[in-house]
Amino acid sequence: MAPRLCSISAAARRVLGSPGPRAGDVAAAAATRFYSKDNEGSWFRSLFVHKVDPRKDAHSTLLSKKETSNLYKIQFHNVKPECLDAYNSLTEAVLPKLHLDEDYPCSLVGNWNTWYGEQDQAVHLWRFSGGYPALMDCMNKLKNNKEYLEFRKERSCMLLSRRNQLLLEFSFWNEPQPRAGPNIYELRTYKLKPGTMIEWGNNWARAIKYRQENQEAVGGFFSQIGELYVVHHLWAYKDLQSREETRNAAWRKRGWDENVYYTVPLVRHMESRIMIPLKISPLQ
Repeated sequence: MAPRLCSISAAARRVLGSPGPRAGDVAAAAATRFYSKDNEGSWFRSLFVHKVDPRKDAHSTLLSKKETSNLYKIQFHNVKPECLDAYNSLTEAVLPKLHLDEDYPCSLVGNWNTWYGEQDQAVHLWRFSGGYPALMDCMNKLKNNKEYLEFRKERSCMLLSRRNQLLLEFSFWNEPQPRAGPNIYELRTYKLKPGTMIEWGNNWARAIKYRQENQEAVGGFFSQIGELYVVHHLWAYKDLQSREETRNAAWRKRGWDENVYYTVPLVRHMESRIMIPLKISPLQ
């Protein structure tokens, strides 16, 4: 029954048995491959904050970084409970090879298992340097990569379901950089009401400064393909207690309450995942 489903074929064992990249190699490659107190006062401060004009262009152009052409892909894999260890081992043997191969214009940003949230789930975040052309170049090359095709075949026996999204990064957020651990990561996902992305961006462009003192802000993204009007905020904390203290401290900062007040009505649904990085993740 379960053991047969999670057994790894001879071809996959050869992959696992070959000397794969070390976690430090992955992180090093990632580092080198990219680089209110009162309403009146709040109104006065807002005069000096740049706002996006929603009439000029699509929100994807207005809100994303202009100096880079990075495209991101996030993958959610729901794994059979009895297969999670085998899935992690197979993933850790194959994905770093793509990350380190300069012929592929893609790099790993982070790899995790969900700790709190959907159980037996893996989350992978990729960066494609060069946007959609880089994505298509990578996909076309993978079609002829025999090791990757064998990996996908093995992986399919371990999964219950999978889904992905293509994302752009908000211009006012940090670009995700490799970091040393140990950390836990929180992925907060907001499904917005259609037509509210510009308003969300304007409010968070002012508010992000309240959440950067402890370097907890890792990255902020919004969906382009897949489910639309979805925002992902990625945070890093030393542990759950540190998360609690950091979030409570934000409420003591003048202006943070305004951001919450103005953005909550824009949200249809929100979800929080606490995630533990895999050994290969550049974000540790």
